[in-house]
Amino acid sequence: MKIEKYLSQKKKAILKKWFQLILNTYSEEAAQFMNREKDPFDNPVGSTIGKGIEDLFEALQREIDPKTVSSSLDRIIRIRAIQDFSPSQAINFIFILKDVLREELKSELQDANILKELFELESRIDELALIAFDIYMKCREKVYELKANEIKNRYFRLLQRANLLTEVREQEP
Repeated sequence: MKIEKYLSQKKKAILKKWFQLILNTYSEEAAQFMNREKDPFDNPVGSTIGKGIEDLFEALQREIDPKTVSSSLDRIIRIRAIQDFSPSQAINFIFILKDVLREELKSELQDANILKELFELESRIDELALIAFDIYMKCREKVYELKANEIKNRYFRLLQRANLLTEVREQEP
């Protein structure tokens, strides 16, 4: 595969652009902070996204193993699932990579073989997006489950405080 050679040569530039475009999906203040702060303890979101996209980039250069990419995707998707992103916005960071690759490989795309390999890579990116959507939905289900349980617990505690609960006793036969 010729495209792998170009991807490894341009890896740093591709990851940097991809990270910057992902940061653009956040508010200006959050993006500036995540871009400026490099310490993973002070900036866990930026650090997680940076490490996650690097792992995903490596995985995309091979056949996609759902188990392998799921852990990298899960770290990023968990963050985006609890933020104010719609489902399409939450997983859009994967599709952004296509634009970055086309831009970085613009001159190499004159070669028909490289173009064919790019189409194959983009198919793997689409596959990655499908896996990401499944992960996103599981995360959102968990968030809604936690919210529902919290509401039930609050309601139960309110009833207890108001002495509106009574024990139901079993009747003897």
